[in-house]
Amino acid sequence: MGRTATILHADLDAFYASVEQLLNPSLRGKPIAVGGGVVLAASYEAKAYGVRGGMPGRRARELCPQLIFVGGNFQEYQRLGDAAIAILGDYTPLVERISIDEAFADVAGCTHLFGSPADIAATIRHRVRTELGLRISVGVARTKHLAKIASQVAKPDGMVLVDPKTELEFLHDLPVELMWGVGPVTKAKLTERGILTIGQLANTPGHSIERLLGTAVGEKLSALAWNRDPREIRTQHRARSAGAQSALGRKPAVESVFKPALLHLADRVASRLRAKSLAGNTVTVRVRFADMRAVTRSTTLDAPISATMMLAEIAEELVRVALADHPQEQTITLLAISVSQLRKQPDIQLDLPLGLPDEKRRPGAKKGIARWTADRAIDTIRDRFGRDAVGYAATALDGPRAVPDGFRELAEKEL
Repeated sequence: MGRTATILHADLDAFYASVEQLLNPSLRGKPIAVGGGVVLAASYEAKAYGVRGGMPGRRARELCPQLIFVGGNFQEYQRLGDAAIAILGDYTPLVERISIDEAFADVAGCTHLFGSPADIAATIRHRVRTELGLRISVGVARTKHLAKIASQVAKPDGMVLVDPKTELEFLHDLPVELMWGVGPVTKAKLTERGILTIGQLANTPGHSIERLLGTAVGEKLSALAWNRDPREIRTQHRARSAGAQSALGRKPAVESVFKPALLHLADRVASRLRAKSLAGNTVTVRVRFADMRAVTRSTTLDAPISATMMLAEIAEELVRVALADHPQEQTITLLAISVSQLRKQPDIQLDLPLGLPDEKRRPGAKKGIARWTADRAIDTIRDRFGRDAVGYAATALDGPRAVPDGFRELAEKEL
């Protein structure tokens, strides 16, 4: 861990909503939300009314009657997110992307070329605004955790440099929910104990925090509260999983709803895996019900897969199991698919047709080879003519808006 503030955390402001306002100037200055049944993202104008990501659409409209919902343009989100992260790469090779719209960068080795860390942060912010038309907030600090907190304090459209000499004074006055790893559940537990600020957490005996939150989480948060964070920038690390999710609103838990939605998600996930020559052994689905409670089901296969239809069929089976285990649930609001235990796509070897129960799940079976060939043909067409040039009939027949295109990457690192 360095002694000077050279780590940047750059985070695009209200990214999805800002992109929608960029693409459609008539939405600028207005409260908008990306999504429908569930808010995926909200503009700052909507946030002023209390609208937040993950909120049911009905509640969002109650808070902000003039709220405008937009369906989302995820190809543009990916393109603009990539472009913003690429600007960081113009100043240092030490860039660690952690999501579609945020990344860390260590500029310790390039200040002689581009100026101080604060100068570099200011230049990045200017370029993102002028070249992409988006706002980005940057935190500059000695550790990754503190840089991320500083970027949150800087929002919207600002830059905060934390002086190493006064970093604890800066950190300890902030609300505890700004800490990396403190979500709503953890915040509620801390609030019950009267712990509202990071300073209060830092001065609470470690054994008390560990009893409250568990040993691992307690030790981690106690260390971060004192800005003890030895993690370095990791420019390359192996993707642990890849996934996508779609907010459906409030839809009946029937095949005509979940089957096309799962095919849509499987197409997104599998095509990304194939683009990176990856395949995975474990398939997991998540189903969220009307009361926002979610359940997951997973299965681990003998052979890794990356075929769209194979992934979709396995996901369907898992969703059926989840619904059968909860027969009282008649409404679903979200579906998600993820593939884990990723590895480089092996060479596909033909399997003998032995009539085994799991044969349809084996990439080397006759049906698996046919599906792999079809996927490759679709990938080739999309690479040349764009993703919308060809799709799968089960989703295309229902129209372009039948399945919401609300997804986000669940991978540890962007694929």
